[in-house]
Formats: sequence, C-alpha cells, structure tokens
Amino acid sequence: MDFIPEDILKYCEDHSDKEHPLLLKITRETHAKVLMPRMLSGHLQGRILSMMSHMIRPKRILEIGTYTGYSGICLAEGLTPDGIMYTIDINDELAPMVNRFFEEAGLSDRIKYLLGNALEIIPTLEETFDLVFVDADKINYAKYYDLVIDKVRPGGYIISDNVLWSGKVIVEAGQKIDKDTRAILDFNTKVQNDPRVENVLMPIRDGLLVARKK
Repeated sequence: MDFIPEDILKYCEDHSDKEHPLLLKITRETHAKVLMPRMLSGHLQGRILSMMSHMIRPKRILEIGTYTGYSGICLAEGLTPDGIMYTIDINDELAPMVNRFFEEAGLSDRIKYLLGNALEIIPTLEETFDLVFVDADKINYAKYYDLVIDKVRPGGYIISDNVLWSGKVIVEAGQKIDKDTRAILDFNTKVQNDPRVENVLMPIRDGLLVARKK
C-alpha cells in the first residue's frame, strides 16, 4: 500500500507534526502483539485525519473499525468540547488494549467503544454525525455507506480508507478480480455516482475517499 517513494514519505513525515508519544506507543505495541499491523493508520495518515477533524470540528463522530485505537484517537483530537465519538469493532480480543489506550489518551469519557457487528449496531445509533470514518471489512463498505448516509448531516463527511486496495483497483484486461477488490471497485463507483455527495479520492497511504454530503 506504499505508493509514495520512501524518501518522499519520510520528507512528508519530517515536515508534519511529530507523532505523539502515545500514538508511537500504540504503533509499537500493535506491531509487537497484533496480527496484520499494516492495518494501523500510521503517522502521516493519522495527522491527516486529525487535521480533517480539526477543520470539521465535529460534535459527533462515528468510526467503523477501531482496530487498536490509533485512528480513533487522531479523529477525536478535533472534537468540540462537548463532542462524542462512537467507534465500533467486532474483535473483542483487542478490547483491553484499546480501552487502555483510550484511558491513557484521556478520552474514556468521550469515546463510546462498541463491540459487535457494525451492520447491526449502526441502525441503533440515534445520532446525527458530522464525520464518519470507515475502515472495516471491505466486503461491507457499500452497506456501511448506505446505513450512515442518512445519519450524516448536510455538509458532513464520510471518509473511507483503503479505497486503492494496494493498487488492485487498477485492473488489466482479462485479470481475475477477487471479492474484496470487486467490493472496493463497486464501492468507489457507487460513491462517484451518488448525487447526494461531492467526493475526492486522495492517494494517501492506501487511498482515502472523502465524500461531503450536500
């Protein structure tokens, strides 16, 4: 998923705000203790999510896919003083680690960490969201989008991660497409053709698709 040359990426990181010690700790523990650490947002994307959140100044955030809490902490940095973030994940084995990180970040009372199937949980949330971040199983991206679009305020944002899918979205003639790649391709087309939003696909890390509800 590294599309930018390593030296250019390092230059970008060197000219961005430094990674907070807690976020660096999350990075290290995730790589040491958790399977598939590449799922972590990482320094540059984390600063971008934080910057976007500060620009939006959300009162309500929904994150679909908590993992080890890195992206959630970054997003929560931009919350209004009375803001709340909901974050959903199906992996309860990571819960002790995630809860500890949220507590160390001083966010335990501002983040509602929900464990279970997001497809079942989202319909129960009686909130209007200013910002939604989607970073879960790719097969269900379109379903998550359909579930949240009416819960996002006009002018609110849906940001979806991994929409370049390690470059697999560029399909050559006759190439076999796996189900996850097909799901991402269909999702990207769905958002592009949705008249309810304006959107831009940003080639940051593995791709961020930013959709603003009209």
